[in-house]
Amino acid sequence: MDRMIRQINLSIRIMNSDEIKKLERIGALSERLLNALKPSEDKRGMYNAEIRIYDYCELVSIIRNLMKLCIIALDNDSAEVPPTVLNQNIDVGLILGIALQLFPIDEFELINEISYLYKDMKEETKADSM
Repeated sequence: MDRMIRQINLSIRIMNSDEIKKLERIGALSERLLNALKPSEDKRGMYNAEIRIYDYCELVSIIRNLMKLCIIALDNDSAEVPPTVLNQNIDVGLILGIALQLFPIDEFELINEISYLYKDMKEETKADSM
């Protein structure tokens, strides 16, 4: 009986060791790939997303283009920027460039890696139960 308990404890330790290794791998992947959001310094559970711009002129251009796009989206009957706005052209490429910067590609890579780890764990569980 004692021998059987020792074997079970050894099996549990081995299983836990494998699980710990997988958790450590997920932790390492998270450290490397979870970088689209940075915790805000005010500790309210909020995060900051970062965009890269050249200068204040580009920032102003982004804001103006977003506002023009919103005006058109709100008033789809007339579907045009009001004539009181001097430059009525909308730089959609600029807006899409910002959206691409905010797209969390690394986080999707993390999800992909976790799905592989999960698949491996599932296959190991099936093999152990046979």
